Amino acid sequence: MTQITIEDFEKVDVRVGRIIEVQDFPEAHKPAYKLTIDFGDEIGVKRSSAQLVGAHTKEDLDGMLVCCVVNFPPRQVGPFLSEVLTLGFKNAEGTGWLVITPAKQNVDLGSRLQ
Repeated sequence: MTQITIEDFEKVDVRVGRIIEVQDFPEAHKPAYKLTIDFGDEIGVKRSSAQLVGAHTKEDLDGMLVCCVVNFPPRQVGPFLSEVLTLGFKNAEGTGWLVITPAKQNVDLGSRLQ
């Protein structure tokens, strides 16, 4: 495991956003969705490709509050430009589970991980 400093960690800008649109991504090499995520006024609306098929349905994802890295450069994923990295973990089956905020908590869109 590579160790990093607190200064390294502080460079990573993790924000809360709400998924406002979910589309299939049939062109992806691994099953994925195209997500449109609203981060509020400061950051705005961004797009992300996420390998969540099998772990989450499109209906489950719609409206979900998720955690994303917003300061990586955009990444081309096939014909799709992914602007933010949606954070999650893979289970033993290889499907992804998102890092989300508790549904009952009132978290402002665009709030930064402290």
